[in-house]
Amino acid sequence: MSTFTTEQQEYLKGFFAGVAQRPGNPFVGQTASGAFTDDPSAAAGGNLAAPTVHGTPIEDLCKEEQIKHKQHGLDIWDKLLDNAARDKFPEGGDVFRYKFHGLFYVTPAQESLMLRCRIPGCVLRADQLEAIADIAADWGGGYSHVTTRGNLQVREIMPRDSVDVLLKLRDAGLTSQGSGADNLRNITASPTSGFDPDEVLDVLPYARAMHHYILNNREMYDLPRKFNIAFDNGGAVSVCADTNDIAFYAVRVKEDPQSPISQSPISHLQSPISHLRSIGFRVQLCGITGHKQFAKDCGLLVRPEQAVALAAAMIRVFRENGDRTNRKKARLKYLVDNWGVEKFLAETQKHLAFDLDYVPLDACEPRKAVVKHGYIGPHPQKDADYRYLGVTVPVGRLEVDQMRGLADIARRFGKAELRLTVWQNVILPHIRATAVDACIEALRALGLDATPSHITNGLVACTGNRGCKYAATDTKGQALKLGAYLKERVPLDEAINIHFTGCPHSCAQHYIGDIGLLGCKVKVGDEKVEGYNIVFGGGVDNDQGIAREVFSAVPFDEVPPLLERFLRVYLEARRPGERFVEFTRRHTVDDLRALAEAVSVS
Repeated sequence: MSTFTTEQQEYLKGFFAGVAQRPGNPFVGQTASGAFTDDPSAAAGGNLAAPTVHGTPIEDLCKEEQIKHKQHGLDIWDKLLDNAARDKFPEGGDVFRYKFHGLFYVTPAQESLMLRCRIPGCVLRADQLEAIADIAADWGGGYSHVTTRGNLQVREIMPRDSVDVLLKLRDAGLTSQGSGADNLRNITASPTSGFDPDEVLDVLPYARAMHHYILNNREMYDLPRKFNIAFDNGGAVSVCADTNDIAFYAVRVKEDPQSPISQSPISHLQSPISHLRSIGFRVQLCGITGHKQFAKDCGLLVRPEQAVALAAAMIRVFRENGDRTNRKKARLKYLVDNWGVEKFLAETQKHLAFDLDYVPLDACEPRKAVVKHGYIGPHPQKDADYRYLGVTVPVGRLEVDQMRGLADIARRFGKAELRLTVWQNVILPHIRATAVDACIEALRALGLDATPSHITNGLVACTGNRGCKYAATDTKGQALKLGAYLKERVPLDEAINIHFTGCPHSCAQHYIGDIGLLGCKVKVGDEKVEGYNIVFGGGVDNDQGIAREVFSAVPFDEVPPLLERFLRVYLEARRPGERFVEFTRRHTVDDLRALAEAVSVS
């Protein structure tokens, strides 16, 4: 295998260093070292004879790493074709490798495959939604699920149809590559980017650039574990960026940034900010709410066009140094915990062709508070003639006729575009103000609604045990039952979020809900029934906090009246203007338990 000469390497280094400084192009700024190496010894610390993967001896690799070492997940296309021809499900290590292509064998919950798409920046064209509807109708179960990463999943696909599904997706300009396993998951962006009157920056170009960078760099498919990236535009609607491994927050630099130095582990590396633009990205690291941790500001302020290169460099450091022996310790959080932020950023700098800028957080304007459920109903856009219309999708499930109907409505009333949210709902942008009422009526004809509801708009649920082997409960079905029960009985005057998750993997992020429910089995008499551990007081963004467990092992039949009692107590005992999250956080867990028993319901 050939390598670049020293002269060629110096040329490339200088070339890409120059390209990195070009403004306005989110695709450039890549490192000169690491990204362009043609030397296979780099993966083995320079020792071709060493039987290691990024320095880890082969015999020490965990099961999944052994599978990847034997054959990379992207290299099984021939096996996919053969299995499809024989209508055969994947076996052994191929079950894991299929996830590199976005196909999940979900036995024993369903004897079928699930397709997880990639929807870059959570933006979908009408024709793309119709293509996914065709997949669900022709080869799936006749429905799709909006996920908490702003993409879509289609279930009940047989192996004989798997290749047709992937080709159909590609024909629509979409892909599912890398949407599962140890890869970078769907790149999310604020769903109102580009038209939100409150936004600091339209972040979609950077989310799309990150998406395509991943697709075009094979090394991005060789991570120790999954990896999440989000771009926040600073506007009214949350994308839960602080739950991601890397979160880019669009911020404005203060006109007079002569503020005290913030408490930062890298404060001695502070950079002068006179040369920085008025708008940039603050960088937060290591959000992983399943492990009860939010992303934290790492001290960096980067120009928008540097974001993709920075993320790629950080991913490479994680790829080269993350734990490949213990799956429970293989996320970015654990590498940074072990090293410290300063060392991690120093290693990141080695992969970049530009210098990082360390700026105190208080030199930037604070993020505007998000509007809870600010994506439901009609809202103004930058152009006063248009509105964006948030549509409630109960627990994220869309039937085929609803998908096709939404695509048609997006064409008739908007600009043939839809946005998916991490709250499992949909936004229709660019609706003329004069057509909003007609658009809402068309949605109602589909069985969908754009009317704000303090309870049902905020229901979030993972797949549950109807489609996931890990889930202990029917999360989606029970979430709908609870929502209908509370909507009828509790006159709530404030938007709250209720998150149902079926197992500790916390795909529905129950720890960030005002109310979170974690599925479990509960012994009642001689049998085990579906139930939940219940947490209160979670939140993201300006309400950031991990919910605390208040009730354990509650059979689902007892959950609706229990929560009704508690919400009634909240309405009666709260202080003037006190929100639910504030009320629950100012009480001890014992007090919260006692409050739930303070009233009875009929």
